[in-house]
Amino acid sequence: MRNIILIGFMGTGKTAVGRRLADRLGRPFVDTDREIENLFGKSVAQIFSRYGEVRFRS
Repeated sequence: MRNIILIGFMGTGKTAVGRRLADRLGRPFVDTDREIENLFGKSVAQIFSRYGEVRFRS
């Protein structure tokens, strides 16, 4: 089975839908915000605030 990637604006329910979908399909759920936070040891908000949107998104 291929991966399913959910995209959209903040607060639209991507994480909630993604978790339920992964559970129903028996697939792992990966939250890219959590992956970024684990990699850099800072919250996405802290990274965004310190480096700005352009650098964060690159």
